[in-house]
Amino acid sequence: MHRDVGAQRSRQRMPAEVLLRATHLTRRFGGLVAVDRVSLDLACDQIHAVIGTNGAGKSTLVNVLAGEIAATSGKVELLGRDATGWPQPRRARGGLGRSYQRTTLFPRFTVFENCRLAAQANDQRPWNWWSPAANAESSNALAHDALLRSGLASFATRLAGTLAHGQQRQLEIAMCLATAPRILLLDEPLAGMAAEESERMLDMLAGLKPGHAILLVEHDMDAVFRVADRITVMVNGTVLASGDPASVRSNPEVQAAYLGDVTGEPA
Repeated sequence: MHRDVGAQRSRQRMPAEVLLRATHLTRRFGGLVAVDRVSLDLACDQIHAVIGTNGAGKSTLVNVLAGEIAATSGKVELLGRDATGWPQPRRARGGLGRSYQRTTLFPRFTVFENCRLAAQANDQRPWNWWSPAANAESSNALAHDALLRSGLASFATRLAGTLAHGQQRQLEIAMCLATAPRILLLDEPLAGMAAEESERMLDMLAGLKPGHAILLVEHDMDAVFRVADRITVMVNGTVLASGDPASVRSNPEVQAAYLGDVTGEPA
């Protein structure tokens, strides 16, 4: 019995599995260093928020992690493999999904068709060109599951362009889910949302935590401190602080540089 209790405590102390790791990641554009030796871990079952003012390097960091921009130096590990030289399509097939600041949908296709296209893009079968897309069982199953997990199943037959803004943002994440990712990179998913839409999105993100590592770039500090397990603060391309929300909130350097109105102290 004592051994069972000890084993349970040991399991509780085990660190979360790291699904994506960036080590000393740097990206230069000529003389501008947009991302400067940034290191962070994205762990399974956690939301890791990256915050900072405009121009801090957040979106560039996401683009480098996604493989859309090559790193100048540093290393990216995806599910334990060195993915530094992998282009974006290979990282997507390797388990990484991302959303963008601007909604990127096919407005004249249905909600379901948008998700099915995303699933097919990640599981291409060019030799099967004669088979109708509607008969692709694996893609259909992934699309249906993505709509269920994103709360959009009842909108499956609606044209994507007729959805409200918040629902379109949900659909973009559903399209990521249709590729069966382990890691989600979400760039300002709450942008432009009303309060009720933000609530639905935050509930959805909380529901997606199990089995995923989520990186969240967001300017809504109330939302960040509500859902994030870890927070990294960037200033001028560098990491100013990183840790659990309580330690970041109480960090004097973070308060002075960024959080003033959130902590109740002057900026």
